[in-house]
Amino acid sequence: MARAARISRLELYKRKLASFWAVYKTNKFGLTGLALLAVFVLMAVLADPIAWALGYTFDEVHWAMMEIANITPTTLMLAILYGTRVSLIVGLAASVGAVGIGTLIGIVAGYMGGKVDEILMRIVDFMMTLPGLPLLIVLAVVLRGGGAALGLWPMVGVMVILGWPGTARVVRSQTLSLKERAFIEAVRAIGAGDRYILFRHILPNVMPLVFTSMVLRVPSAILGEANLTFLGLGVDPSRNISWGVILYQAFKVYGVTIIIEKPWVPIPPGLAITLLAYATVLIGYAMDEILNPRLRRR
Repeated sequence: MARAARISRLELYKRKLASFWAVYKTNKFGLTGLALLAVFVLMAVLADPIAWALGYTFDEVHWAMMEIANITPTTLMLAILYGTRVSLIVGLAASVGAVGIGTLIGIVAGYMGGKVDEILMRIVDFMMTLPGLPLLIVLAVVLRGGGAALGLWPMVGVMVILGWPGTARVVRSQTLSLKERAFIEAVRAIGAGDRYILFRHILPNVMPLVFTSMVLRVPSAILGEANLTFLGLGVDPSRNISWGVILYQAFKVYGVTIIIEKPWVPIPPGLAITLLAYATVLIGYAMDEILNPRLRRR
C-alpha cells in the first residue's frame, strides 16, 4: 500500500513537471533565460578541459589573474570560465539557504498565529528595515577578523542571514490563506496534527511560490558577491578565481584608468555578471507568470 502510494505521488509529480514544461517552453523570455543559464553552466563545467586544451592549469590562470598587469586575452577568458563556478555556487547556495529559512519561518508564523506570529513578524520587520548592502559590508568587515577577505562560505552565510525576511513575509501571507481552506479544515477534523498539516498540506501548496522566490534571489546573491569581492571583502583572491576578484585586481593595480588603458580587462567580467543575473531574472519572472494564473490571463 505504501509503495503504491509512493509510486502514485511520483507519477503525479512527473505529470505536474510535464505540464509545467509544456507551458514554460511557450514563454520566450523564460527560454532565453534558460539558454543563457545553460551557457554559464557549460562554462563552469568545461573550464578545466578548455584550460588543459590551451596548455594552462588552474594555478597558472590564478597567477595571471593575481598579476593582472601581465594578463592576456587567453588567460582572462579562462579566468572568466573559472569564475563562473563561484558565481553559480554563491547564487544557488545563498538563495536556497535564505529561501529555506524564510519558508520555514513563514509557514510556522502563518499557521500558528497568535504570539508566535507576532514575535516572528516583528523580527522580520526589523530585518527588512536594515539597509542591505551597507549591512552586508559591515558584517563582512566584522566577521573576517584580521583576514584579507571573508571567504566563500562565510560570505554565503552572511547573505543567507540577510536574505530570508522577504520570503518569510510572502510565505506567511500564503499560509494565512491556505489554513482557512476547506481541505485543511477537513484534515484537522479527522485528527491530523499540526506537523502533519504543515509539511504534508501547507508546504506542498506554497512550493510554487518558494521556487519562484528562490530563483529571484539568485541575482541578488550574485551581485552581492561581486560587490563584496570588488571591495576586497568577499571571496579570498589568494585561493579563488571569481569575476569580482578580476575586477578587484584590475582596479587595485590600475585604478579607474584601466577603463582607458585596458578596457578589455574589466568589461568581460562585468558583462558576465550582468548576463548571469539577467538570465535568472528572466527565468524567475517566467516561473512567476506560469505559477500565478492571474498573471497568465493578462
